[in-house]
Amino acid sequence: MPDYKLHCFAESGNAYKAALMLELTGQDWQPVFVDFFHGQTREQTWRDEVNEQGEVPVLEHAGKTFTQSALILEYLAEQTGQFGPRDDDEKREIWRWMLFDNHKFTSYYAALRFLFCLKNTGETDVTRFLRERATAAYRIVDAHLAKTPFMVGGRLTIADLSLAGYVFMPEDTGIALADFTHIEAWKARIQGLPGWKHPYELMPRTAS
Repeated sequence: MPDYKLHCFAESGNAYKAALMLELTGQDWQPVFVDFFHGQTREQTWRDEVNEQGEVPVLEHAGKTFTQSALILEYLAEQTGQFGPRDDDEKREIWRWMLFDNHKFTSYYAALRFLFCLKNTGETDVTRFLRERATAAYRIVDAHLAKTPFMVGGRLTIADLSLAGYVFMPEDTGIALADFTHIEAWKARIQGLPGWKHPYELMPRTAS
């Protein structure tokens, strides 16, 4: 019986944040496939039994259930003793970047990817707006990474794992990602970590 169960699917960058944390910290965990694209998270039974917010990831551990990727990352850092803050100043700085990620870096990029790449809406005023906002967020993170190898404290923390949710997704959103050279170098550092796996390798895309 695995210590952790993670309700997830491979296309979810938010689920990838938690899955990658579990993998990098060497936990015994099991992915539980969620059929998002066929409406499973919109079913009332799923919301009643798994997550009333209708989202993944959902982490089960020690008889408890956790939702929201940032909270899950913090919980796993506490449980494993890895990739968390060393002091209160680092804790605040980690949360500063995780909040920025959830509101800006992941938020705009994930919405753009979903519409433009997964729903194939084509170019619209909405996708243009999202691309502009995502690009602006990428510029901020790229400038920060010009000064440090990782987001906080010069080492990998859950702030990096939060921001890494969608950066390895293969779909072309129309953003020139190669232009963000510091982000690309940071991605390479993360990929070089023992245990790193691509989201489409780490989580199921179809029910097994």
